[in-house]
Amino acid sequence: MEKTRQNVTLVIEEDLLLAARKIALDRRTSVNQLVREYLAALVEEPRRKRLARARLRKTFEAGLVEVGDRNWSRDDLYDR
Repeated sequence: MEKTRQNVTLVIEEDLLLAARKIALDRRTSVNQLVREYLAALVEEPRRKRLARARLRKTFEAGLVEVGDRNWSRDDLYDR
């Protein structure tokens, strides 16, 4: 299934557009592509955060780190 594209009109300050054009030129892309990539990342961010939280939760539940009994005192750590 082919995705259709929609046109969007933006009103931005001239100096911001000029700065964006310089960045786009340095990256060998267009301001249009920069905006598309930014919006895609903005939309994708919540999903990435959910996945990261799920992986972290799974790691905690798996208990990859085993902590034994504490058989030392604070003084032992500092050789007092």
